[in-house]
Amino acid sequence: MGTETKRAVTSTQINLGALRNPLLIGGGAAGVLGLCGALLSMGQGEDWYQKFSASYLVSFCFFMSISLGGLFWVTAMHLTRAGWGICVRRLCEILAMMALPMLVLFLPILIPVVLGWNSSVYSWVNIENITHARDLVEHKAGYLNSGFFTVRSILYFVIWGLLARFYLKNSVNQDSSRDPNTTLKLQSFSAPGMLLFALTVVFASFDWEMSLDPLWFSTMFPVYFFAGGVLGSLCVLTITSVSLQKSGRLTEDITTEHYHDLGKLTFGFVFFWAYIAFSQYLLIWYANIPEETSWFLYRQEGDWQMASIVLIAGHLIVPFFAIMPRTLRRNKTYMAFASIFILVMCWFDHFWLVMPQFRQEFGVMPADVLCLVGLGGLFVASFAWIAGDKSLIPEGDPRLYESLSYHNV
Repeated sequence: MGTETKRAVTSTQINLGALRNPLLIGGGAAGVLGLCGALLSMGQGEDWYQKFSASYLVSFCFFMSISLGGLFWVTAMHLTRAGWGICVRRLCEILAMMALPMLVLFLPILIPVVLGWNSSVYSWVNIENITHARDLVEHKAGYLNSGFFTVRSILYFVIWGLLARFYLKNSVNQDSSRDPNTTLKLQSFSAPGMLLFALTVVFASFDWEMSLDPLWFSTMFPVYFFAGGVLGSLCVLTITSVSLQKSGRLTEDITTEHYHDLGKLTFGFVFFWAYIAFSQYLLIWYANIPEETSWFLYRQEGDWQMASIVLIAGHLIVPFFAIMPRTLRRNKTYMAFASIFILVMCWFDHFWLVMPQFRQEFGVMPADVLCLVGLGGLFVASFAWIAGDKSLIPEGDPRLYESLSYHNV
């Protein structure tokens, strides 16, 4: 409910405007330099491309999960007819649309799979290279093979891209048409859209991260992947909104009330991620099946044990207490810094999922950071490219006044 009804956008600037080109050029330059630096840091050796691909996959899955988090929020807002979040929904629509450039960024991972290179990060690409429990891996060859993996991966991006384009195109058209039937159309499509989203995220998480160890399996892993992506997208929404307002954009229309709700959702998904992580661990520990427990055992020994402790502390304990107080969640500057910290831990979570397959000792290498910088720069450039001169608020949505006048009680 609101104490004062506000029916129109009042910010003086509601698009990127002059900010777009610096983001495009700066992000693109950071992307190229970062990835080139990562390649150069690999040095020489037969396995240099596999090492690069492992670092690259960590950051790719991190940014891809954020884009999927944006698609989830767009679909969920339409599905639940949420009014409070309309002021930040266009940012979610742009994040979701970034699935298309992410397809191009997936090629360094996909090409070695298609060509059957030994340098692929996925050991099942050349099953003759597997010496331990090869018979168990061969049983999964009907699913884990280069051709089917390629078809599935392209299908994921096609579905995500079509969903994102459908939402963004209709939402932008509504800015000028002011047709309330567009909202009804988007709502009616949101239920099947959510089913498509869920199905593709489940199998993408299986393919891209879980299959790095072809012996390991967990039916809870997709929910774990989903929880981290949604949490990361909330942090990106908070940071982006604060940054835009610092630059003089959306100053009047994204309010403390919106930051408060983003903070509440962030707090909730911090705990949800931890709940799923603990549930997955507990069930695997209790069942005590060798193919399942070995995955966690490796992460509980040696240097990786310390990494696991850092993950628990940084991904749960610190943010749990840091954003619990209501007054802090209503401070947008504080929440922006808290979101940066949580995003770092979300990246570290993907690092913890991927890297033990390739490194016996825990350590963050220059290539890991350079891949993060490189893909991060291209992510920012893609955001600016997709945003273009579009309004950053869905001005034509008939429920916009609910969001503009929203007040927490």
